[in-house]
Amino acid sequence: MTDSILTTFEDHILTARIERPERKNALTHDMYTALGDALERALNEPAIRCVLFTGSSECFTAGNDLGDFAKGLPGAFEETPVGRFLLLLATATKPVVAAVNGPAVGIGTTMLLHCDMVFAGDNARFQMPFANLGLCPEGGSSLLLPSWLGRVRAAELLMLGKAFSAEDAYRLGLINRICDASETEQQANEACRQLAAQPPAATRATKALLNRPNTETLQATMLAEGALFAERLKSPEAAEAFQAFMAKRAPDYSRFE
Repeated sequence: MTDSILTTFEDHILTARIERPERKNALTHDMYTALGDALERALNEPAIRCVLFTGSSECFTAGNDLGDFAKGLPGAFEETPVGRFLLLLATATKPVVAAVNGPAVGIGTTMLLHCDMVFAGDNARFQMPFANLGLCPEGGSSLLLPSWLGRVRAAELLMLGKAFSAEDAYRLGLINRICDASETEQQANEACRQLAAQPPAATRATKALLNRPNTETLQATMLAEGALFAERLKSPEAAEAFQAFMAKRAPDYSRFE
């Protein structure tokens, strides 16, 4: 169990807050378990009509805790805490909203691809540095980003792994709105309250239709990404990236082919 994921339930809205400020909300296996539990609860409790993911006014999440993930994944991807969370998120039947401030790194960006609405603070910074870390894309991003943005834009984001701003994310159609960082969660909550007040079956049906074109392909892609991600975690390139990160130096990939 973990106290770094705080869940509250009010007005038919289940809020899951990432709260690990000392590590910039970096996600551990235990935190993924708690996030997956929140989604499973939403699936099984009729009173829950909407899920909100949020962090703080300074940080959404810095992505995976590298100390945790340097040990590899504990089992087949779909059976790991991160795999379970991502698959539950991709197949969620109820609306999912995100309020994002500050860094949203790695899965902090790819999980947003499965949210129905995303509200970002003007201080938000998105990044998918998988290749930079000797890894590969996850969360269905290798399928969703090319289909939404075009291949060359997706390649730039996933292969170069550079950070991009809330303005860039809005221009690319990855977020709904840019907010003052002090108001991001409030505006996301307003959307959640409206969603929770609407006819629940009609809202679920609308979400199902929006997701329908990619349902089978997305799950297959996520499993393929997950298997390769697990392999890449054991690679010499990833080991060099993690060692460099811990030593606070630039990684050296010159010896790799």
